[in-house]
Amino acid sequence: MQLLKDTNIDFIGIRKICYFISIALILIGFISIAAHKGIKYNIDFTGGLMLQAELNGVKAEQLRVTLSDIGFKDAEIQQITDDTNTDLFIIKTSSTENASEKIKKALKENFPESTKGNFIKQEEEVGPKAGFEMRNQAIRAVFISIFFILLYIWIRFKFSWGVSAAAALLHDTLITIGFLSILNVEIGMTVLAALLTIVGYSINDTIVIFDRIREDLKIYRKEDEYRIFNRSINSTLSRTTITSITTLLADLTLLIWGGPVIRDFALTLFIGIIVGTYSSVFVASSLVLDTVVAYKNRSKKK
Repeated sequence: MQLLKDTNIDFIGIRKICYFISIALILIGFISIAAHKGIKYNIDFTGGLMLQAELNGVKAEQLRVTLSDIGFKDAEIQQITDDTNTDLFIIKTSSTENASEKIKKALKENFPESTKGNFIKQEEEVGPKAGFEMRNQAIRAVFISIFFILLYIWIRFKFSWGVSAAAALLHDTLITIGFLSILNVEIGMTVLAALLTIVGYSINDTIVIFDRIREDLKIYRKEDEYRIFNRSINSTLSRTTITSITTLLADLTLLIWGGPVIRDFALTLFIGIIVGTYSSVFVASSLVLDTVVAYKNRSKKK
């Protein structure tokens, strides 16, 4: 199946515009992170308490006043709307010392009609030290994965190609995190899982294009590198487009109907697939071309 046939798009000719767009997106992400006073981590990485409570008939403002009265002024309250017409609330606080018992007691005293039976649907508690260690391990996991991908590309292709691929993956990660900051999404274990999935997805697309470029460089060795790279990208464009669209459609179903538990994962994946596809076509290949041309020019001077 071919969605796009005999395309002749000048991807290489617009690479400098794409570099500018990429740098602009990364800078916008950094500005958003700075405006939010850093990356917003959830309790997986900061430590704290998360309760999911079913409180029918209770308003978010009432809940906020109740928690503030018992000393939890910094508590985050998120109301979840679902198809069952129940009032679900996610309560997050950085305090963990007896916080769960205090909050449950206050809810029972202030909303007796809404707290009958098992009104707490989910409860998670993470200590600050454990959260800090998990955050460091998460950051380490992302960079280790990128390093081993660089090593793999180096062995399979060339070191400069590996550096280009690693730069493109770092580009994908930074832009995705920037968009999450703009959307005020908290970074936790589910988002980390999505980021690592994006790294794997993006490098798969990149390797397919790299393979075609390497083959075409051997077949059309007398032709100009710009034409060869454009031919290679255009010849794999249909495969890249179909793969991305089908993956996005599958992810879109998770984003719409997956519920609040999986929503951050699906949203991160949705952003990452778009950014990863863009970088495979417009960024990674262009970086490889620039290194190939630079090496060729240097050899001619010698």
